[in-house]
Amino acid sequence: MLYLYRMNRDIKENDGRDTSYIPRPGDRIFRVPRMQPWRIILPEIHRKRPFGISLLNFISGFILLILLGAVLLMLPVSSRTGQWTPFLTSLFTATSSMTLTGLNLVDTPGYWSFFGQAVILFLVQIGGLGIMCGASIFLLASSRHTGLNGTVVLGESTSVSYSGGALRLIRNVVCFALIVETIGILISYYPFYLQYGPVTGLWQATFQSISAFNNAGFHLFSTFRSVLQMPYAYLIMLSYSLLILIGSLGFLVFNDLFRSRGIRKSPAETRIVLLTTLVLILTGALIILIVEFNNPQTLGGSPLSDRIFFSLFQSLSARTAGFDLIGVPSMSIYTLFFIMVFMYIGGAVSSTAGGIKVNTAGLLAATIWSTIRGREHPGAFGREFPPQNIYRAITLLVISLCFILAVFMALAFFENFPFTNILFEIISAFGNVGFTTGITPALSIVSKAVLILTMFVGRMGPLILISILLKRQHSSNYRYPQETIRLG
Repeated sequence: MLYLYRMNRDIKENDGRDTSYIPRPGDRIFRVPRMQPWRIILPEIHRKRPFGISLLNFISGFILLILLGAVLLMLPVSSRTGQWTPFLTSLFTATSSMTLTGLNLVDTPGYWSFFGQAVILFLVQIGGLGIMCGASIFLLASSRHTGLNGTVVLGESTSVSYSGGALRLIRNVVCFALIVETIGILISYYPFYLQYGPVTGLWQATFQSISAFNNAGFHLFSTFRSVLQMPYAYLIMLSYSLLILIGSLGFLVFNDLFRSRGIRKSPAETRIVLLTTLVLILTGALIILIVEFNNPQTLGGSPLSDRIFFSLFQSLSARTAGFDLIGVPSMSIYTLFFIMVFMYIGGAVSSTAGGIKVNTAGLLAATIWSTIRGREHPGAFGREFPPQNIYRAITLLVISLCFILAVFMALAFFENFPFTNILFEIISAFGNVGFTTGITPALSIVSKAVLILTMFVGRMGPLILISILLKRQHSSNYRYPQETIRLG
């Protein structure tokens, strides 16, 4: 018989007797120092899990929701005619809804029935809770908890580094979104009630308010400019402007402002986001007002106050929402160029907006300004930027531009439209904005499929890239000798 014999002979019971095992003649004893007789500790086997397994689950949930929405939109009950909808049209609409883009192949109020519109609104709401928030809700619906690895991924994506904090953040985001959307519905309900009646007016107010907060660009008007014919039109427009702005900033910005009790004591990132957003809105409004001032198809012919308000709204909507108030197809090519820049930048991180985010643009702008001033360590508002942050921002900028260039070359090969219109559609899809020059329904099947991929990459790509860079980051125990590279 083989016994495991504990060497700790000094352990006594209350009666003072030695509780260690006393061997008998003929027993073979295997002595294990500092080890309990009933426990054998085996070496832990570390199985290397493939990278991104938790993130892959989130992305899979995102794709499954798109496919589910596409299947539901294919059903005859989803169309007003009662006929089956082609799969490509349904998939394009579901992807546009889930990614909060707003590009359409068919007219939303004219083609989709109430059931189809409800499916679109459901996808918009789920997608609007944020990439990680929406995906984590999908996982929480199928299991009671996300797990430590999923929590870590959530923390990296939402700037929360403590265990369990990400799930609490998601609950706060959901409550924040529902409260803001409810306020928007209450504000805009009365004008819709006067126009459509109590039931239809409630549905119109709900659909438009949720779409505005989520920066989705979907609406139930024949054209969005039709909102100007509504009673109390400026009340609706003001409500939409606030919803778009709050949605494009996101919960984290308002949480920082609330906890810091103002802008001055808020983190540098929050101040960068607010400053960059303000500069982009005012700059865009000024450019639209100057260039389109005398264009009779856009701003020309309207009173000066309307021109200023329309320019501000179009500039705000150009970065995130995609509500076309003055007519994008009729704009000057100079205005289209600047709108493409705004669509590419988008809104804030962890918001309902797309693009490379104003955090990235503000970080790069502050780095460039610090370099021009000759500062060795770039920063803003009394804080220095970690070098890895700058490297990730540059990497995201270059890779996203390369992707847009590749998609542009593909579409330019298959389509005969002007290059400006093609590039505009691509950046609108990548930035999840939804502005269009009107060529989207006329694109070929291959180009529509490429735009579907572009919308998905625009929504998920920055998250995937940043997650990869965070996973691959490691501290080196050595450094190579420095050598200056000639520039200029």
